[in-house]
Amino acid sequence: MLWQGKSVRKSTGGRYHASRGKKRFEIGRAPADTTLGETRIRTIRVTGGNLKVRALRCEFANVSDKKTGKVQKTKILNVEENAANPNYVRRNLMTKGAIIATDLGKARIVSRPGQDGVINAVLIE
Repeated sequence: MLWQGKSVRKSTGGRYHASRGKKRFEIGRAPADTTLGETRIRTIRVTGGNLKVRALRCEFANVSDKKTGKVQKTKILNVEENAANPNYVRRNLMTKGAIIATDLGKARIVSRPGQDGVINAVLIE
C-alpha cells in the first residue's frame, strides 16, 4: 500500500517542507487484482460514506461494437495483452486498457474493474 499524500518535491526539483507528518487516511488500499473466473464482487465503504464496488473475479464483459452501436454481454476467454504490466497476462489480471479475448473477438477494457465492479470493453477487431 502506498502513501498517496502530497509530493515532497516541487516540479522545479525544490523541496516542500512538510507542516505535518503522514496520516493514516492518506494510504491507499491493496489493489483488487481482478482475475478471470466465476464472478465475485466486494463492496467497500470509502471516504464520505460512499461505496466502491470491487470486481475480484469476473467471467463476463459488456462488449460494445462501434460499427453497429450495440452492446452484448459475452464470456471472457483470456487476457491477451496488458500494457500496465506484462506479468498480468500470465496471471490473467484485468485492468483498464487490457486486451481480452471474448466470444465476439478481441476487445479493450475501458472501465476500471477494481473501482466500478464491471468490465466494459470496446471491440477492436
